[in-house]
Amino acid sequence: MATIPVSVEENLGAGEDGGKGQFVRVIVADTQAIFRAGLRKVFALEDDIRVVGQAETLAQTQSAVAKFTADVLIFEAALTPNPVDAVAELLRQHPQLRVVVVTPIADEDLTLELFRRGAHGIVSREVEPELLVECLRKVVAGDTWLDSQAVRWVMEAYRNQNSRPSGSRPKVQLTPKETLIVSCVTQGMKNKEIALRVGTTEQVVKNYLRKVYDKLGVADRLELALYCLNHHVVDNTKVPPLPASNGNGSANGNGNGNGSGNGSAASAAAAGMSASGGPSAPGSVSPASPDSAGKLPS
Repeated sequence: MATIPVSVEENLGAGEDGGKGQFVRVIVADTQAIFRAGLRKVFALEDDIRVVGQAETLAQTQSAVAKFTADVLIFEAALTPNPVDAVAELLRQHPQLRVVVVTPIADEDLTLELFRRGAHGIVSREVEPELLVECLRKVVAGDTWLDSQAVRWVMEAYRNQNSRPSGSRPKVQLTPKETLIVSCVTQGMKNKEIALRVGTTEQVVKNYLRKVYDKLGVADRLELALYCLNHHVVDNTKVPPLPASNGNGSANGNGNGNGSGNGSAASAAAAGMSASGGPSAPGSVSPASPDSAGKLPS
């Protein structure tokens, strides 16, 4: 049976570790009780690290982060089908929190998305205990923690993005529904208004945009708008007006957007991105399997 997040230590908020500095206060969010117990034993051997809360579901994690004052959240990716969005939302609500994500296996796409959305550390389920301890200390000090393979992935992605000539990406055919939603994005509309205009839900809009991001190789709304303007993706695409029952009329343009006007469309998309955050590419993972001997318990 699921348990609610609970404090596992007492009087840690203002304590000091023998004059060496503040404790590193940690919340452990993991689906496996044995893994949480194993981390508590590992951290109990350290003078400067204390577990102040724990959780085994995403909902419990959100409650624990709100309830306990913590420096670091150790977040298992398998807590949710979309850990990228979950981590981004946790950081949006708690910008002072440092998040270290535990992934079941080394996954390039998931690593890049987590890094892009603000994760401070990414470690494999098989990370050695002493390395995880070092990771916590580094991220609390303001550093980012990636293993050597993850660093190579990030550097390669950066090089590819910056060495690619403008307009060199191959033109990709979008479906009519995708084109319609993209046209709304270029006019600066938020997901809620787009959903009203095309007769669907915000979640469906997010799902469509994730697919479009993947198809076009863009990272956010602004890149999407610039790509569409350069390649004339949404030229002459008519955007339907808001439903008459809404009573507010169109909040963005006159309903016949055609993707013209590079500066205004890009600025509108940037404004929409700032207002709604924009979806990211999905990062689904499967539950982790037990670790081998000598690794952290799972």
